[in-house]
Amino acid sequence: MDDVQKKRCRAIIHGASAAAAAVGAGFAALPVPDACVLVPLQTAMVVSLGKVFDRSITEASAKALVGSSLAKEVGQAGARFFVGKVPVVGQAANAVIAAGLTETLGWVAAREFDKGQI
Repeated sequence: MDDVQKKRCRAIIHGASAAAAAVGAGFAALPVPDACVLVPLQTAMVVSLGKVFDRSITEASAKALVGSSLAKEVGQAGARFFVGKVPVVGQAANAVIAAGLTETLGWVAAREFDKGQI
C-alpha cells in the first residue's frame, strides 16, 4: 500500500468509524438494532476501499463481508448489557464498539484489497 492509498484509506475508514460511533450512541437506548444503519455504512466503506485499490466489489459481496463479522454481534450484546445497567455508559460503550469494529473491518479490508485477496 503506497502513501496515497494509505491516506485515502485513512480518510474513508476514519470517516466511517466516526459515523458508526454516532449511530452506536444514538441507537444504544432504542429497541431497534443499530445494524440496520451500520451494515449499509460499513458496506459503503468496503466498496469505497475497493475503489482505492482499483478493485471492483459488488455491494452484495461487500455486504457478505460485513455481515460475516461475528465480533459485531458480540460487541452489540456487550453494549446492550451496559445500556440496561447504566444508560450513559451503555451509549458510550456502544459508540466505542461500533467505531472500533468499523475501524478494524476497514483496515482488514484495506489490507486484503492491497494483497489482491478481495
